[in-house]
Amino acid sequence: MFDVAVFGSLFLTLFVIMDPPGITPIFLALTAGRPAKAQRHMAFQAVCVAGGVIVVFGLLGHQILDYLHVSIPALMIAGGLLLLLIALDLLTGKTDEPQQTKDVNVALVPLGMPLLAGPGAIVSVILAVEKADSVAGQVSVWSAILAIHVVLWLVMRYSLLIIRVIKDGGLVTRLAGMILSAIAVQQIINGVTQVIQGA
Repeated sequence: MFDVAVFGSLFLTLFVIMDPPGITPIFLALTAGRPAKAQRHMAFQAVCVAGGVIVVFGLLGHQILDYLHVSIPALMIAGGLLLLLIALDLLTGKTDEPQQTKDVNVALVPLGMPLLAGPGAIVSVILAVEKADSVAGQVSVWSAILAIHVVLWLVMRYSLLIIRVIKDGGLVTRLAGMILSAIAVQQIINGVTQVIQGA
């Protein structure tokens, strides 16, 4: 009762979209200045939020978007703009001071959504759930979703070891800002392109 091809295909798709290695510098930058225990908790929270969003959209994706009259391109553009604002804060050093962000739960936004559970991941899951027309297919799809979230948690959980080794002096924050701004701009471009193509 398991389809390896379906599992592998969705897992690889989500791995590329959710990008566990790429989330490491962003996670470290956004949680900088917090105790290690709090960072570990935020890693778990971010994965739970992302998982919850993915599950809800996997089960009710089309109904939610139709009810709200929101298109996928609009979702992509909105997510891209939100990420761009956060990226600019990282690039300009506004998150270098721990006291400025210590009361903000970045595990919810932007880590949980839209970084991890972004439009790309949501759309991929909606399509995968629709295409899985057998019990084996459904088991494989939901197993792939669970597996990628375990990987994401492990990567963020143990990224704290990396920061101890490299002794961050602002480099990780700037690098995260650059990566995040590129992701944001690409997401906006993809959304605008889809709007133009659909017109």
